[in-house]
Amino acid sequence: MTLQSIQRLQYLCDTIPQLLDKIDAPVFSLKPAPAQWSKKEIIGHLIDSAVTNHQRFVRGQFEDMPRITYDQNNCNTYNYYQQIDGKQIISFWIAYNKQILALIKLMPEAALERLCFTGGEQTVTLAFVFDDYVQHLEHHLRQVVVY
Repeated sequence: MTLQSIQRLQYLCDTIPQLLDKIDAPVFSLKPAPAQWSKKEIIGHLIDSAVTNHQRFVRGQFEDMPRITYDQNNCNTYNYYQQIDGKQIISFWIAYNKQILALIKLMPEAALERLCFTGGEQTVTLAFVFDDYVQHLEHHLRQVVVY
């Protein structure tokens, strides 16, 4: 599945930036309800996911079963995504996902079988983490744009 996930992430990196750029700033910042994320905050959440998973992909290659978890709501709040310029957030999302794509393409096949603890009930392989990352990305991008 990892090869398919690489292809899907490449597609997202090639397709999504233009779609995000077309969203008007007021629409991008609109919160549907006080406790719900705006489209801008959803992209911020995806940046936080990229940051966390990047650490898993890197540290998982040389540490024995690293424990890397995160609190998605507090990360989103204290990264102040709602207050930061939307174009900056989009640029950061693009750059981070291109970095992850390059990293995954270079990872040795054996490294993808190394284990990592992500906060669930059991440890998972880095291949699973990557496949799950791309699925998670697609799920949230469908909340922001139609592609």
